[in-house]
Amino acid sequence: MIPGRILRFALVGAVNTGVYYGLYLALHQVLPYLAAHVLAFCLAMIGSYFLNCHFTFRTKPTLKKFLLFPLSNAANFVITSLGLYLLVDLGGMNSTIAPLLVAVLAIPVTFVVSQLVLVGKEKAAVR
Repeated sequence: MIPGRILRFALVGAVNTGVYYGLYLALHQVLPYLAAHVLAFCLAMIGSYFLNCHFTFRTKPTLKKFLLFPLSNAANFVITSLGLYLLVDLGGMNSTIAPLLVAVLAIPVTFVVSQLVLVGKEKAAVR
């Protein structure tokens, strides 16, 4: 894969994880952890879309891509939601720490699918 694009994706991912985690912590004060996770995930995904368009993949945002972008995060959402449930409810882990651990598991899948949605198969290997 392209090292520059992967580095930019990692930087956007770090920012997005920080946004998600801040929202999650704030929402978890008033919502159960899974509800806080879902809402924080959806809100952070909007910011992620624009950062990935402009910075990571250097492509113009469009309504079509915006509507397709959640598909690129579907695997991420499934992995993080299931992982969060397993760690908190079954593993007894603290619900404040668990989201950070499960976020790492979904990164490679999210990169590949985001790239396909935002720049297409033909341009995926280009810069």
